[in-house]
Amino acid sequence: MRVKLISFMLLTVMVSLVLLSCTGNSKLAAHQITQRDTILKAKKDTLSIVAVGDLMLGSAYPSKSNLPADDARGSFKNVLPYLKGDIVFGNLEGCFLNQGKSTKCKDTIGNSCFAFRMPERYAGIYKEAGFNLLSVANNHVGDFGWKGRKRSAAILDSLGIQYAGLTSHPYTIFEKDSVKYGFCAFAPNEGTVSINNIDSARQLVSFLKKQVDIVIVSFHGGGEGARFEHVTRANEIFYQENRGNVYAFAHAVVDAGADIVLGQGPHVTRAVEVYKNKFIAYSLGNFCTYGMFSLKGPNGFAPLLQVKINGKGDFLYADVISVKQDKVHRLTIDTAQTAFKKIISLTAADFPGHNLKFTDQKIRMKD
Repeated sequence: MRVKLISFMLLTVMVSLVLLSCTGNSKLAAHQITQRDTILKAKKDTLSIVAVGDLMLGSAYPSKSNLPADDARGSFKNVLPYLKGDIVFGNLEGCFLNQGKSTKCKDTIGNSCFAFRMPERYAGIYKEAGFNLLSVANNHVGDFGWKGRKRSAAILDSLGIQYAGLTSHPYTIFEKDSVKYGFCAFAPNEGTVSINNIDSARQLVSFLKKQVDIVIVSFHGGGEGARFEHVTRANEIFYQENRGNVYAFAHAVVDAGADIVLGQGPHVTRAVEVYKNKFIAYSLGNFCTYGMFSLKGPNGFAPLLQVKINGKGDFLYADVISVKQDKVHRLTIDTAQTAFKKIISLTAADFPGHNLKFTDQKIRMKD
């Protein structure tokens, strides 16, 4: 009887241990499932990409007279409510550098030199406004040579602002809210990743697409000014420089895996397109450009785009906030919606039969 009792007790202990083990495994499994579900839920169904064009808040070169009276602190005050999204993007037209001369300029007298050197303290203004992604691929990033490019990169790194477009920094990969982004930028200028080498652009985008969820591509290309409002589908030559075939470039990078393509360079608004469900803006114009930039006519109007895409990078819709600039009031909201109207007319002219509809300052796909 005693032997049976001992055997029964041992059996009870063994069963209890098994049950405890099963309970522990169940809890572990449940915890792992909860973690997995949390990660899946963290990835948003809809991503918001806010995009603007050229940014240059004031240059201390060739003289400090080209800096705004408020030291650029109020540069974005009239648009701050709209600079909110998962990604807030713009083109950094110039470098951050406190001193130095530009080899572009023959002298430092007068205001005829188009070389942009923003005081280093201005970088924080971009950060405070909400910008977290900047293109440095343009014709002014190298105005102060290697020193200007290197210092700008160091400052952006210190602020946690992502950037790309230099041959020394052609792309960046980063994560936000469990979504992995890849960004690359192109221009026809020295020291930047070339917009004219489309095969290389394809390869870079394809390389990024294999590693990330969303690929964002920026380009600085096309002729400048009111004569260059249209997307020509050919190489655009400006001052004997090949500024790229922006149509061929944009389509090629989408074919390679780009989810959104954001253009600047002409200093005016251009048409938009949705190609293979991916949104393309061919020029976002002058957004916030103080000092020596021409703001006459169409150069003074630009869109602020709030683009919504799904988790696969497909275009859902975009809100268009039209802005304007002048030398006195600087950057303000344009209640006449000039940029939005310009997008409508240019898209109709350059992409007849397009599949977009424009109503209530929104861009949507046709039903």
